[in-house]
Amino acid sequence: MDRYPPIAEHGLVGDLQTAALVSSQGVVDWFAAPRFDSPSVFAALLDHDRGGYLRLAPESPDGTSKQLYYPDTAVLVTRFMSPDGVGEVVDFMPPDRTRTATDRHTLIRVVRAVRGTVDFTLECRPRFDYGRAEHQLELDGNRGLFRAPGMDAHLQATFPLERDGQDVRGRVTLSAGEAGGAVFTVCASGGEAPTPPSVDSLAEQAEETGLFWQNWLRQSRYRGRWPERVHRSVITLKLLTYAPTGALIAAATTGLPEQVGGERNWDYRFTWVRDGALSVRALLDLGFADEAIAFVHWLVQRLHEREGKEDEPLQTMYRIDGDPDLPEETLEHFEGYRGSYPVRIGNGAADQLQLDIYGEAIYAVSQGRELAQQATYQGWKALTRALDWFADSWDRPDEGIWETRGGRQDFTYSRVMAWVAFDHGLTLAEHFHRPADLEKWRYTRDAIFEQVMERGWSEKEGAFVQHYDGDVLDASLLLMPMVQFISPRDPTWLSTLDAMDRKLVSDSLVYRYDPAASPDGLRGSEGTFSLCTFLYVDALARAGRLSQARYTFEKMQTYANHVGLFAEEVGPSGEQLGNFPQAFTHLSLIMAATTLDRALDAEEGR
Repeated sequence: MDRYPPIAEHGLVGDLQTAALVSSQGVVDWFAAPRFDSPSVFAALLDHDRGGYLRLAPESPDGTSKQLYYPDTAVLVTRFMSPDGVGEVVDFMPPDRTRTATDRHTLIRVVRAVRGTVDFTLECRPRFDYGRAEHQLELDGNRGLFRAPGMDAHLQATFPLERDGQDVRGRVTLSAGEAGGAVFTVCASGGEAPTPPSVDSLAEQAEETGLFWQNWLRQSRYRGRWPERVHRSVITLKLLTYAPTGALIAAATTGLPEQVGGERNWDYRFTWVRDGALSVRALLDLGFADEAIAFVHWLVQRLHEREGKEDEPLQTMYRIDGDPDLPEETLEHFEGYRGSYPVRIGNGAADQLQLDIYGEAIYAVSQGRELAQQATYQGWKALTRALDWFADSWDRPDEGIWETRGGRQDFTYSRVMAWVAFDHGLTLAEHFHRPADLEKWRYTRDAIFEQVMERGWSEKEGAFVQHYDGDVLDASLLLMPMVQFISPRDPTWLSTLDAMDRKLVSDSLVYRYDPAASPDGLRGSEGTFSLCTFLYVDALARAGRLSQARYTFEKMQTYANHVGLFAEEVGPSGEQLGNFPQAFTHLSLIMAATTLDRALDAEEGR
């Protein structure tokens, strides 16, 4: 077993409240419970020796493996092929259908022999609370109970289990056509033990889970050129959404590095206002209105919570239940993925000033009739209070979209999104005849526009730049035409695209910015940012550069992993880096695909 398999060598399964990563070696090396942002139960991906894992794979290391999803589902198959036979492990989590938060979550692993004879081995080594809590094992035949502070974990198998200290091992030999399985269930201490599994019951649950995902995906309106990529991305967004509140997390993991051995290792299991707000557009483009509406409701609740307070109306990010408290700490006992220390939990960027979030929040609320019809009077009042406050507070340096820790600047992107806040606020008020201080909003919108055009432009670079006091380019500005701040064929914008192509694009992949030219307060470097590559596709398509846009989009697909998932970045050797899978990348893939489809259809006269 590889101590640290490549980040990309994983598939994702989940139940819409939490999720697990399964490596192509058949190892669950990341699982947190009972929520995405809870302490881990398995975290071998961050420390092989201390993190814990659940392995179910052929006993012999000989042969090869291949991983795939059943089409249009979140049911993952890992197939092992050897001279003696072909075996499969089918992983899934029965999805939450109630949208009620629960402490009980079940990971099901079905094993079967397809050809020949296969010896499967199970190793279950949970390490609760990020490996900080001890546990005690109670074992009876094919049932094990791990007791840890505040949590029980039941392991039930269709084959015998044996003790290995406070952990469990098991072995089963299957011939072609035979099947078995293991079920790992977490619950609160003293919770009722699950019903013992049978081969038939496991097969039935696998079928039900597959049908759940296929039925959900039938809502999709996408009829474009890349259905498999787009649908895998929207399933991934759904897997990263906490059903009880509708909050979308940025990624399923914490601590995976942007540079192996580096310090850019953050916790992404929270809900960024920015990421969630932009997902609304992607979801609505595909027809998933319920998910978009749920997030907007979550967002408006955050505004209500700050009513009557003097501080900022919105925070950069929150926990999935809306809790604003995300203290950042380091897991000193974890070595990190391939030695990438420190491993952080919580996120100190929650306390940063990032003014662009107001634009993204209003942008989300303004998308589509589905959302407008949900608007209440109290919700509108919350929005107007936020915009009235923002009209007096937008012109400040901030930390910006990339959450730099090198000091505040007058970031151009933050100003562009401030313009979006008032432009879309005005559109909503006028279209739906809602009460608002239109004169103040219009004056503010126009002042921001003039400031960006005068101070955000660099004559030296012939481009809009990262902040007012420099000439560094920044890929976040690729959103400018999408939010209609500037025409996609305006000469200044086309010049900006050309400058980005020279400075930020490397063989069609796009860097966020140059950390050497614009220090961000952190050591080391990073890869190209997959979100930015898809934003580049979107901007190229809008500018009419369709051949380049399609080439870039399709080439970027070659960097997806074997099951169509993307981490945050692509490293210098083409490896995926950062937390995995990343929602921002997948929602930008959807936006790029839909924009490019429309442009290609128009060119072809469809």
